Amino acid sequence: MNTASEIPEPDKTLPSSTVKMFPPPVRKKLRLTNVRIVSQVFFFTAFLALCWLTWTSRLEGYPVSRILEMDPLVMISTMLSTGYVYRYLGWGLLVLGLTLLAGRVFCNWICPYGTLHQFVGWLFNVHKAKDNFDRNRYRDMYFFKYAVLTVLLIMAAMGALQIGLLDPICLMYRTVATVVAPMFDMSIDAIPGIDPLWVDQIKFAPGVPSRIFVGSFWIGLFMLVLVGANLYVPRFFCRVLCPLGALLGAVSRFSLVRINRDVHKCTDCNMCMNRCEGAADPQAAIRVSECFSCMNCIDDCPEDALSFTMVGLDTKQVKLLPDVSKRRMFFAGVVGTLGYPFLKIHGTNTDANFSPDLIRPPGSVEESEFLEKCIKCDQCINSCPTNVLQPATWAEGGLEGLWTPVMNFNIAHCQLKCTLCSEVCPTGAIRKITVEEKLGKGDFVEQGPIVLGTAFFDKGRCLPHAMDIPCVVCEEVCPVSPKAIQTHDEEVKTVFNEVVVLNKPFIVPDLCIGCGICQAECPVRDDRAVYVTAVGESRSSERSLLLKKRSG
Repeated sequence: MNTASEIPEPDKTLPSSTVKMFPPPVRKKLRLTNVRIVSQVFFFTAFLALCWLTWTSRLEGYPVSRILEMDPLVMISTMLSTGYVYRYLGWGLLVLGLTLLAGRVFCNWICPYGTLHQFVGWLFNVHKAKDNFDRNRYRDMYFFKYAVLTVLLIMAAMGALQIGLLDPICLMYRTVATVVAPMFDMSIDAIPGIDPLWVDQIKFAPGVPSRIFVGSFWIGLFMLVLVGANLYVPRFFCRVLCPLGALLGAVSRFSLVRINRDVHKCTDCNMCMNRCEGAADPQAAIRVSECFSCMNCIDDCPEDALSFTMVGLDTKQVKLLPDVSKRRMFFAGVVGTLGYPFLKIHGTNTDANFSPDLIRPPGSVEESEFLEKCIKCDQCINSCPTNVLQPATWAEGGLEGLWTPVMNFNIAHCQLKCTLCSEVCPTGAIRKITVEEKLGKGDFVEQGPIVLGTAFFDKGRCLPHAMDIPCVVCEEVCPVSPKAIQTHDEEVKTVFNEVVVLNKPFIVPDLCIGCGICQAECPVRDDRAVYVTAVGESRSSERSLLLKKRSG
């Protein structure tokens, strides 16, 4: 006969009906933390799968932007900057509703960036239990994410949309598109002895030898710094910087279901602090705004003093509001207000003074509106089949336009019949267009094609013009009909006193659409002899090729 000490104690994290129904091994697998882990793995895998599906041959109407469209911060910030909500961003209301029901479950059950940080923190956690107690206590610096949220929302309301710099979903998309995907594809290509046709099917960009993105090193370094900070402060980004977490934390004060502590059962053993993801102080007055609903404290409590239930009656055991002082929030408001003119003084994004290298994807709205909508998620960059789309650097777009998509024709060109970037844009910064609209055919004949810019020759570098060397590459590759690059015959006498006839190219500006293939294929490899600038682009009537007469 078994003694009382030999009888296994029931799992107190599960309902009594479940305890009676399942044996101990099964009950262990049904713990709330295990259910949460399953949810994290599912959504993280789904996120990577959607990034993978974004490629040309796999797109076929799949909702590759769905996880981003669930981001309520993107919905609110774009609404503030533009005055309306892009229809697909309405999915963010589901997350707000979920937060009102059960608190910040998105942060630790759905968010792929949160999952990444938790995994890294778990993987490199070599601290003793006593040290973890201290590491997981609430710190004053955790208010900073609310200041970040305030700054970004004020700037968005003034027309400077910078939420994509720190929004976790945008961060994840941008890093996967410009760093993770190219590194994965390069690694796959480097594996010896594998059928290249089979390998090509699992790459993010099948059929492309290698993809290189300007500035991807800094994007990757930024990610490494944020992830590496977990070694010093657990869930550093989530606790200190995340503006989405701050938004959901403010909303969670109204949640109907939350962590509750029974003070009559609690023995102040502090075991709940060992794995608390949000530093929510479950051993004291639970900070609802910081709680990630990770369920670790419930599973770790030896006295069954914690539970995830409806709002408790004893409000003294919870802290609903974030710990933010009026002085700190006032300072954040001042920073957000001053941030708008600070971004604008760079002066490269106005019609009067714009960067000639700032060439946007086809279908992009006018520049000021573009900057009010683009969240720097770089999904368009990930979907581009030629690698011509690149994240903008400081030189091209200034701080305001940093990491927004631009065309780099030194790398590749824009395919005439490709509109993928417009299909994946979640905010309408690149409006959805058809091939007929892009080429000015069918119902768009009178409107004409979408012009990205205008090509120019540097005759000091052009082989026929400068060196009397025959070359008609730019004329041969020009895809429009009639060709925007044409040639004329000219007799010239070489330095060897030989008379030769050269086909010297010239531009017909009215026919050029700025596709960039002439620049991409030019055999002069350092500074191309033919190049495309943003002048003449159809999205702006002010950026015309010729100066307009000033009235008055």
